[in-house]
Amino acid sequence: MSVSPLLNEKELLINITRGDRHAFTSLFNHYQNFVFSFARRITHSEDLALEIVQDVFLNVWNTRERLGEIESFGAYLNRLVRNRAFNVLRDLSKKANLSLDLAHAEEESEVSTLEQLDYRETLKIVDQAISGLSPQQQLAYQLCHQQGLKYEEAGKQMGISPQTVHVHMRLALKKIREHLKKNAIAFPLLVMVLMK
Repeated sequence: MSVSPLLNEKELLINITRGDRHAFTSLFNHYQNFVFSFARRITHSEDLALEIVQDVFLNVWNTRERLGEIESFGAYLNRLVRNRAFNVLRDLSKKANLSLDLAHAEEESEVSTLEQLDYRETLKIVDQAISGLSPQQQLAYQLCHQQGLKYEEAGKQMGISPQTVHVHMRLALKKIREHLKKNAIAFPLLVMVLMK
């Protein structure tokens, strides 16, 4: 998946390396829809795609000193989105029952040996995070992620509106991410995947 570059993209990238927030905003405005669409295509989730947009652009800003050396920002961004999306899916796959071929995902996202070794520990932390959710959040997570129901279908089972299911899902994902971040010091995988 690709997107056309900006006409003055090289200049924008150089300005961003100097901390130019206006240049970064221009870059973000041009590429955000691409990042969202690509992430949603991989994850099949708007919630996860929105989080990936935030994570990817935060990573771009935090590592902006590298931007001046990049020949093709589109290709660089494509790789960031793919890697981040596969990492997120790998972390949540056992809980979400996602139909993801993990071996293929690891090959595509160039997963390091360290990440593979820490994968089981990561899953344990995800289990802990889910057990810390409120009953409603756990139920929404179970219905939407584990059983694959849409918000409307989950809402009927829970006796609440689809919008309320959506709120529970967003809070559940947020709490899971916060729990993972708290454990990042003990698990290098989480530092690389979640603390960008």
